[in-house]
Amino acid sequence: MPHNFRSHGEERHGPVGRWDIEEFTKVAEVTTEQLAAYVDDSQRGLVPVLRRRPPKELEVRMDLRRYIREGGMTADSYRDFLRTYLAEGTRLHHPAYLAHQDASPDFPAALADFIHGATNNPTAIYEMGAAGTTVEFAVLEWMLERVGFGADGGGVLTHGGSLANLTALLAARAAVAPDAWADGNPADLALFAPPSAHYSLTRATGILGLGTNCVVPLAVDDLGRIDVARLPESLEHDRRPIALVANACATGTGLYDDLRGVGEFCRDHGIWFHVDGAHGASALLSDEHRRLLDGIELADSVIWDAHKMLRTSSLAAAVLTRRHADLDAAFQQEGSYLFYGDQRFDLIGRTVEGTKAEQGLKLFLNLAWRGERGLGDYVARQYATAHRFWELARKRPGFECPYEPESNIVCFRYGTADQAVIRERMMDEGSFHLSSTDLGGNRYLRITVIAPATDERTLTALLDHIAEIG
Repeated sequence: MPHNFRSHGEERHGPVGRWDIEEFTKVAEVTTEQLAAYVDDSQRGLVPVLRRRPPKELEVRMDLRRYIREGGMTADSYRDFLRTYLAEGTRLHHPAYLAHQDASPDFPAALADFIHGATNNPTAIYEMGAAGTTVEFAVLEWMLERVGFGADGGGVLTHGGSLANLTALLAARAAVAPDAWADGNPADLALFAPPSAHYSLTRATGILGLGTNCVVPLAVDDLGRIDVARLPESLEHDRRPIALVANACATGTGLYDDLRGVGEFCRDHGIWFHVDGAHGASALLSDEHRRLLDGIELADSVIWDAHKMLRTSSLAAAVLTRRHADLDAAFQQEGSYLFYGDQRFDLIGRTVEGTKAEQGLKLFLNLAWRGERGLGDYVARQYATAHRFWELARKRPGFECPYEPESNIVCFRYGTADQAVIRERMMDEGSFHLSSTDLGGNRYLRITVIAPATDERTLTALLDHIAEIG
């Protein structure tokens, strides 16, 4: 039986530092009320999609310095603070949010963040949160199955795709050069990747001590996709591959590499095959788009972000390996207060992080509410909406679309105007939030259709507005 730790005659609120449960309940209601209004206004497009006042002005509006020095926030002043805070951000639920690959989070994932904020059960060590760690095990097992890895596969959730890519390359290095952890990197190692690969992969080579000059660019077509027929040229290089990377999909264009062609080449030549599926692996859940990931099961490692197309809040990124032993070999660590005894349920040996949030709960609750089919339908709808934008834009005078989209990312240009000026103008207005990218030496506007509220009316309004100001 649990011991009753309450002292005789103890007051309700207890010693300094304990939660005031009545106050917590009150401000939780305020938070729910404010967030509900925020999401509702955002989804209906009743407010600007973003504001970006200068930091000094925002600091004054939110009275940050006084609160930091003096404290004293109450439920009533918190209400005012939160209203200002929410009004001055970027609204990812807004139909005009079309910029970056950050999820418009579903409410079950938001509940998970609320739960973690109160319980704070890290999942890297089982004894610190058995329920959270078990949920992560279940979510990873599901992801491994969807990728096509067998029962011998391994996985872990990390705080973002950059850490996920770094972890995957650590596993690849352990397979290629198992003594590198203790002895340092052999001088002949190289990472083979298309120029369109995410910047975090080059950054990882610097962190690993391989040096960014070790990245060997693969031959690609005019749109940045790996030219499988020219892959043998990469073996003519005098450096030994730590891994060969393919995009699923490329961050800039949303286009997929030929995973089967690349995977078969890597298998035939004994090269570690890494698939960066941070954004596009979620197409595995769509019957219509699963074909884009044909061959992903040939990979040795895959990363897959839940905080993009699986609609969790940031951050929750999976590192998945075809063989669990490869992921277990990524790190070799010591620490008598953590690493001892029977730790078969601990995840700390697979991550950079010693403390890890309850990330699996976010994805689990989204799945529990929406189901695998519901998340797949969301992916299919966003991909279809992006394709519809391409159809509308290419019929408009002055608009140029360099390719037919494969995902929810579309690149386009309008006329000969400075595309960056068009983007800045819309951001200053708060009318639309777009990003941009370089393609073939030219600057293109770029949309990522990620908010469920984005529909054909939004797309038409965007085209009209660009034509008006462009």
